[in-house]
Amino acid sequence: MNKVSENDSLADENDSLPLSIVIPVLNEAEEIYPCLRRLQALRKRGVQVIVVDGGSDDDTIAVATPLADQVISSEKGRARQMNAGAALADRDWVLFLHADTRLPVNLPDIMVVWGFTPSVWGFFAIKVRDAAPLLRVVQWFMNRRSFSTSISTGDQCQFVKRKVFEQIGGFADIPLMEDIEMSKRLKRQSRPLYVSARVETSGRKWQRDGIWPTILLMWRLRLAYFFGTSPQALEQRYYPPEKP
Repeated sequence: MNKVSENDSLADENDSLPLSIVIPVLNEAEEIYPCLRRLQALRKRGVQVIVVDGGSDDDTIAVATPLADQVISSEKGRARQMNAGAALADRDWVLFLHADTRLPVNLPDIMVVWGFTPSVWGFFAIKVRDAAPLLRVVQWFMNRRSFSTSISTGDQCQFVKRKVFEQIGGFADIPLMEDIEMSKRLKRQSRPLYVSARVETSGRKWQRDGIWPTILLMWRLRLAYFFGTSPQALEQRYYPPEKP
C-alpha cells in the first residue's frame, strides 16, 4: 500500500486544488455548519463542495446553501446521494465526506502527493473526537485493519479519481456496505493511497448505542456480509424498526 503522511510536501498556496467534495446529508443541521465552515478555505483554492440532501425535514438545506457550491436533493440512501453528487463533480478527484467528519487542515499539502502516485484512490486514517480510552483502542484497530486489508469505510473519507469512479459505475445501489463494496472494486484498479494524517469523526453512534454493542453489531454485520448476506437484510439489523 502506498502511504503518505501529513508532512510529506508543501503545496503552493496559489495553485488550484483539483478536488470535488461530496457530502451526503439527512437531518444534519447541527453538524453541517461546522463541516462546511471548515471547507471555506479549500473553496478559495478551487475545491468544489457539493451537498446532497436525502429528504431532511430540519434546516440542513438552509444552513448548507450559502456555504457550498451546490446543494441538491436526491433519493434517500447514502450510495444514491453520493452518486448524485459525483455526477456533478468536475474536478480530477472526488472525495466523499460525512457531515460529522473533519478533514485535516493541511489537506492542500497532502494532495500534492496525489499527483505523483500510481494510486487512483485512497482513504485516511481516522480519529474519533473526544474518544474514551476504550474507543481509542478501537480506533487503533480500525486503522490497522484498513491499512492491512485496503478496505476502508465511509468515515475514512474515501477519495478516487473521477474518471475511474465513472468507469466502474460509482457506488453500488445498496442500502449498506457501499463503502466496503467500493473498496473491493477499487482494489482491482490500484493499491490505495493510505493517508496517515487523520480525519476526525464524531463518536455519536458509539456514545448513543454504547461502545461494546456497537463493536459487536459492526463485526456481526461485516461477517454476515462476508458470508453473503444481502445489504438489504443487513440494513434491517443496522436500522431496526422503531417500536410503537
